[in-house]
Amino acid sequence: MISQIQKIFSSKFSDQSILIKSPGRINLIGEHTDYNNGFVMPAAIDNAMYFAIGKNGNSILDIYSFNYEESIVFKKLEKLATPSWGSYFKAILEILKEKGFPIQGVQCVFGGNIPIGAGLSSSAALCCGFIFGLSELFNLKIKREEIAKIGQAAEHRIGLNCGLMDQYAVLFGKKDHVFCLDCENLEIKYIPFKLENHTLVLINSNIEHQLASADSEYNVRRASCEKVVELISKDFPKIKSLRDIDAPLLEKYKNEIQPIDFQRVSYVVKENGRVHQVIDLLEKNDLEEIGNVLLQGHHGLSKEYEVSLPELDILVDLTKKEAGVLGARLMGGGFGGATINLVANENKPAALANIKQQYFEMTGLECKMHEVNIEDGVKRI
Repeated sequence: MISQIQKIFSSKFSDQSILIKSPGRINLIGEHTDYNNGFVMPAAIDNAMYFAIGKNGNSILDIYSFNYEESIVFKKLEKLATPSWGSYFKAILEILKEKGFPIQGVQCVFGGNIPIGAGLSSSAALCCGFIFGLSELFNLKIKREEIAKIGQAAEHRIGLNCGLMDQYAVLFGKKDHVFCLDCENLEIKYIPFKLENHTLVLINSNIEHQLASADSEYNVRRASCEKVVELISKDFPKIKSLRDIDAPLLEKYKNEIQPIDFQRVSYVVKENGRVHQVIDLLEKNDLEEIGNVLLQGHHGLSKEYEVSLPELDILVDLTKKEAGVLGARLMGGGFGGATINLVANENKPAALANIKQQYFEMTGLECKMHEVNIEDGVKRI
């Protein structure tokens, strides 16, 4: 793919370009905690977006998508009809212009092998990779922390009110490590992930999730969390987010909180605890118990936060029948996408074949399986 992207760039533009690799991400544990200033445990993976970027000497921005085989050209940043992927580039360029960065004419060919809609943050890889590439191309010296915030702002601008986990995973990933990100102060703690005779396998349900609409269920759940924080903070002004609320304090307000809001917030409080539990288990290299925590996390996502779907529940339930799968859970925002599975190598071929066959028999859908390796974050190659 890299050579194909470079070849297209040369044929469409010139040979003068830089090449950027921007990875997708997994999240081992800690789902829907990031926008509650909680804790998450992501890592960058070997599936990635690649960008060949060069200067074109004028004010025109010419971008070509390798995967969609489409081009967009911005002469100015006025409102233009663009394909959905073009909205990200337009938002990024608008924000950089507002911040005073001197962006001149750019020509770019990009593409990747991150499965779209599988919860691997292809949009964060796109945004962070393009911003990083512009910074390298024009020597803007934008720090990675600021690239993350610009990428987040671009996603907000097109309707997804996301936290910063995806951007930080894409930018700060480290080979063979997951990291615990404190979403309040953005401190990072790297933890080695010694898979040894095990593999992380993503199983795509083949149901693409759609989270970007302004009134999406994602934003509805965020509103539930904010309502509870607002209520409890009236008595405890120091409380700014759900990370400041523990289970006993939440229980005291149960009768004052709408049942559905209480149910959702209970999940978030417990999920923050699971992140710290997995840190301890990684340090002990207790993969079996990590698998159990993954299953607990899925139960919470499905029954408490209610962001799963029957097909995703089926995928997780099928793993429980396979001795070689230590644990599995829905990964990402939910309402489609993929599960993350911790699988013993010796059982892997049979276990995955069984899951694939039974999933098809039960749903009529072909699930796609991706073995992933943990890699470094965005870089110039």
